[in-house]
Amino acid sequence: MLAQTNSFIACDTPFEEAEAVIFGAPFDSTTSFRPGTRFGPSAMRSESFGIETYSPYQDKDLLDLKVFDSGDLELCFGSPEKALEDIEEHTKKILDSGKLPVMLGGEHLVTLGSFRAVQKKYNDLYLLHFDAHCDLREDYLGQKLSHACVIRRCHDIVGDGRIFQFGIRSGDRDEFRFASEGHTEMHKTGIKGVSFEALPAVIEKLKGKNVYLTIDMDVLDPAYFCGTGTPEAGGATFNQLLEAIIMIGESLNIVGADLNELSPHYDLSGASTAIACKLLRELLLAVL
Repeated sequence: MLAQTNSFIACDTPFEEAEAVIFGAPFDSTTSFRPGTRFGPSAMRSESFGIETYSPYQDKDLLDLKVFDSGDLELCFGSPEKALEDIEEHTKKILDSGKLPVMLGGEHLVTLGSFRAVQKKYNDLYLLHFDAHCDLREDYLGQKLSHACVIRRCHDIVGDGRIFQFGIRSGDRDEFRFASEGHTEMHKTGIKGVSFEALPAVIEKLKGKNVYLTIDMDVLDPAYFCGTGTPEAGGATFNQLLEAIIMIGESLNIVGADLNELSPHYDLSGASTAIACKLLRELLLAVL
């Protein structure tokens, strides 16, 4: 893979030497409300130079890591199937080289492509999911490959007992019923707001197991993160999500990860993009 001239800050280690590879999946063809997540990965790269490489939260520095930025994939906007195939193929190349794949979305459907590749390597895979939305619909307007269905499609692959959801506060009745029947372990947002109190117990369950981490950044309250296509009031604070990411990275064997659903042009202040950059920095530092 060729080096990028516009990589995420400090993620310019040569591919052969890297421990992790980040790549963009700029796809938003099934977005159900406001499009624009295709511009998320490139915005994060350009705005990353507004943050430091050093994390005072973890006392770690990106300069000490070996991360390669392989840039954005060129995806077919007219075909979710083809886009997912390309994402899966790229993720497989990263895995076959013994490196950790970290994907930047794009809409949440892109997770399915990366998840497929990771699950084929680690057939005992578990999924840890942070989101405002269930994403458990069987289909959305007749389409089974939609960002509204992505976790349901992941469930099709791994089955019951392997998906853990946090921050959920939106979905149709059937989605919540599906989770309540034991197909996923869902930790909903209550009237008092988001709570990740159950996360330590879930981490204990997942210790020693292979885990894929997917973070839809609309898990954050739109008061903090308004640059997204489907904002939902009542979400997590930045510090809550940051604490969760660090706890997960310190305790679990993360074998694949993604951050998605940044639509930068809905926040002209640039604050949402800055938050996304900081979350990526902290995620890389936590898991490597």
